[in-house]
Amino acid sequence: MAEYLISGETTYIPDDGMTASALFNAHEGLTYNDFLLLPGYISFTAAEVDLTSALTRRITLKAPFVSSPMDTITESNMAIAMALTGGVGIIHHNSSIDVQTEEVRKVKKYKQGFIIDPVCMKPENTLYDLRVMKKTHGFSGIPITDTGKLGGILQGIVTSRDVDFLGDESLTRPLSELMTPRKDLVVAKHGCTLEEANTILQSSKKGKLPIVNDNDELTALMARTDLKKNRTFPWASKDERNQLLVGASVGTHEEDKARLDALVAAGADVIVLVLSPQDSSQGNSVYQLNMVKYAKQKHGHDIQIIGGNVVTSQQAKTLIDGGVDALRVGMGCGSICITQEVLAVGRPQATAIYKVAEYARRFGVPVIADGGIQAVGYITKALALGASTVMMGSLLAGSSEAPGEYFFQDGIRLKKYRGMGSLSAMENKGSQMRYFNTTNDLKIAQGVSGSVVDKGSILQFIPYLTTGVQHSCQDVGARSLTTLRSMMYCGELKFEKRTNAAIQEGGVHSLHSPARWYDHQGDQCGRSQP
Repeated sequence: MAEYLISGETTYIPDDGMTASALFNAHEGLTYNDFLLLPGYISFTAAEVDLTSALTRRITLKAPFVSSPMDTITESNMAIAMALTGGVGIIHHNSSIDVQTEEVRKVKKYKQGFIIDPVCMKPENTLYDLRVMKKTHGFSGIPITDTGKLGGILQGIVTSRDVDFLGDESLTRPLSELMTPRKDLVVAKHGCTLEEANTILQSSKKGKLPIVNDNDELTALMARTDLKKNRTFPWASKDERNQLLVGASVGTHEEDKARLDALVAAGADVIVLVLSPQDSSQGNSVYQLNMVKYAKQKHGHDIQIIGGNVVTSQQAKTLIDGGVDALRVGMGCGSICITQEVLAVGRPQATAIYKVAEYARRFGVPVIADGGIQAVGYITKALALGASTVMMGSLLAGSSEAPGEYFFQDGIRLKKYRGMGSLSAMENKGSQMRYFNTTNDLKIAQGVSGSVVDKGSILQFIPYLTTGVQHSCQDVGARSLTTLRSMMYCGELKFEKRTNAAIQEGGVHSLHSPARWYDHQGDQCGRSQP
């Protein structure tokens, strides 16, 4: 009876939602908040969703996450964490060639469980210096070398047991009087395995295990507290030599060719071309084409080059014809980027991703959605529009692996975050050359500076993002990211535009003091509380 009352015994084939083609060929500029994905049929668990993704023509990742080459986002610590959790980090080039290549080497030399860049001090440093170091870095187990640096001859080690009961009257005492001397230390030889070092540390019942070479020079350190935290990373991104994957950015000036050569020699697996004054804020230029040509001729086609940024299929065609192995998509959509506002050029990010990816897929060139990622849902939308991976800046800013020191403001723990086109970043020569012509006196800022809330460790935050994307794919009925994109291109995946009222309805509303997702997530990821 109810069936008759509802439909009058008529039947029909459901026609609900819009295809991506219909949504993005209406000549409107859309961004992530302008639409939703409609749910599909679920016949599998979220844990079964395969997130394997193509970073470039030849490099695949087990998770579709890339950290941005920004000086407040990616150095070696971030790149290591990203690789361990299935993604990859791109080391920024807002530094000298030597500094950038050393950051790449740290990632390639990384062995899980070993601290490859421990903080060291000299014998003549004082207890006061040690306390300042502890306040800055949060620990007091410091190796003492003759140079005060890694690679110096090991003199001893200072731990909390050596200094905990010393008063202020001892602040001027040198560490040579307080440290446990070298003759009383248990050490391991350079080249030992993690299992061997672990056995030595356990049998010695010490808190720290220095790793030294045949000249008694400190090469690494192992800490008992780190061993307790050790875990396996089955999704880790590794090369054929079982080393972590890492990328690095370079400009497109003539002098950047030397930087590119040095990075390849240091072991960088992928090179990301970034903007130069000639390029302005987009990568469709003869300068990028010349750099791609140089890289391929000098280092062969095994070196993977990511070009961009682009937002149109015509831009994509130029770079694909020039030989790039992947494309970065995005112009003026990042949280700290003001290119669209200042220069009136760019494109809303969702439309840009769809248009570029739809063209690039015909040539087997992966697309990286770069900018505008604010939450898990934005990641899923970018991937559903054809992107193979997403590049994140602000979403990773404030993490413990991001460069910079924490500070408190109004009782909240923060870290600095800035756009590479901001005036503060352009005080560095590398960023100056990137965003404005050095022959001009005027600086046209295309980014801003600010601060972001502490997010805890990437090692906890990226798994949260991974699980979120898996649940999103489950909801639309896609067992893998490959299936997700296939469903989009064949029209099976349906979309729906949202009005402003719908956007408001889909967010938190009607609560006096809502607890947002990032409040809980920060606690889950070990975010420090004031």
